[in-house]
Amino acid sequence: MFTVTPIYALAIAAIYLVLWFRVTSYRGANGISIGDNGDPVLLQRIRQHGNFWEWSSFLLIMMILAEGMGAPGLYIHISGVLLVIGRVAHPFGLKIDNAGHPLRYVGNGTNILAALNIMICLAVNIVGL
Repeated sequence: MFTVTPIYALAIAAIYLVLWFRVTSYRGANGISIGDNGDPVLLQRIRQHGNFWEWSSFLLIMMILAEGMGAPGLYIHISGVLLVIGRVAHPFGLKIDNAGHPLRYVGNGTNILAALNIMICLAVNIVGL
């Protein structure tokens, strides 16, 4: 039974919907159905949403696998907390005109740490240590 990963999946789903709404409402308000129509604000929102999905799905799948293999809940929580912190910070730091925004580094850094942590959990469980 999965008890830890669903907590983070729920938090991630809520953030996902906020980012989706930002893209969809902007599209509707500006009459843009597909693509970004050269609009830098829409492009930024699309990438914030897309990057969120790319990292979140990747990490949640690994968390589910690790939890299903019996990895200690503490390690799943560590990856989950890092994932949520990263996914909250990153959209605020993903700017078209500032590749070095500090929140972008926070988002990327926490998600890399979350990935490394859960990868180690998977490797330990695969090897049987």
